[in-house]
Amino acid sequence: MDHLTPRPDLYDVPYQAEDFRGMPYRQVGASGLRASAIGLGTWKFGYPHTGDGARVDERTAFAIFDRAVELGVTFWDTANRYNNGSGNSERLIGRWLRANPDQRRDIVLATKAHGGMDGATPNHSGLSRGNIVDAVHASLARLQLDHVDVLYFHRFDPTVPIEESLETIEDLVREGLIRYFAVSNFTRDQLASYLEVQGGLSRRCRPVAVQNRFDPLNREPDDYVGTLAYCAAQGIAYVPYSPLAGGLLTRRYLDPSGAGAGDRLHDEGRLESVATEEKLAGVRRLLKLAEAWEVEVSQLALAYLLTLPGMGPQIPSSSTVAQLESNAAAGRIRLDEQQIAEVEAALAG
Repeated sequence: MDHLTPRPDLYDVPYQAEDFRGMPYRQVGASGLRASAIGLGTWKFGYPHTGDGARVDERTAFAIFDRAVELGVTFWDTANRYNNGSGNSERLIGRWLRANPDQRRDIVLATKAHGGMDGATPNHSGLSRGNIVDAVHASLARLQLDHVDVLYFHRFDPTVPIEESLETIEDLVREGLIRYFAVSNFTRDQLASYLEVQGGLSRRCRPVAVQNRFDPLNREPDDYVGTLAYCAAQGIAYVPYSPLAGGLLTRRYLDPSGAGAGDRLHDEGRLESVATEEKLAGVRRLLKLAEAWEVEVSQLALAYLLTLPGMGPQIPSSSTVAQLESNAAAGRIRLDEQQIAEVEAALAG
């Protein structure tokens, strides 16, 4: 009669929750999907010893995943192409989920399709029906799952009819292989063209999110200006990648001796082009506010982004458990109108 044995851990749950383990959740666009306000990007998670270009190995990643669940950081973002097209970011997540099957229902997992993967012919990339279907099946095999929660198109493909790509998404949703659809690195006009075609199809293939580069210092890249405003008007969540400007929105680069070999911007050869004096001056101004409000400058940056109309969950990457804990704390910060105005004044210089 085990089914009659009281189980407080199963029975003592809210009828409906707005957060998980203290982490606020927010609606992903106009869909019914909810995701943690602070998620986790896994771009550099993989197996560095294989030469895949990863910076976070399995042992560290597993510690980060374990702590992420404890903190309610359950919106995890990956892609098949991450780490030089090795598939190792997905593969690593799959190994953790296999070891922690009871956590699958808690995780909102997103991956991507488009870039060359699993082969070198022209049919191994792009947004044709064949490549989308093959890419999804290959991703599911690496993730050791029967479905993903969100599938992004990693970028726009001008060579394939939009109808072909969206009808394929409809089929994959019907089959239960993906649950929601989104796009990444799309301009406002490209997104509008998708919505125009989607209007003649079903809601199953309507994008619930757009994942583009965005951070408080640089905002949208020139070619993508207007996408955030368009998302806000259309009920689509804007999920920014690199929301901390590659780590620039931390204290690290304010000390000339703080960056060097092993640092991401340094190792990628982008330090001088990204950490300009103008941008560092903006970080210093934000740091003054952060210190006055007793938060980290990175936390203030993430909390500010969460106040912008149309903005969805944040997916900063973490290379250590400490970074994850700091980022997670940003999801609980509430900025009032006066504080938001002060942040915007600091950013404007």
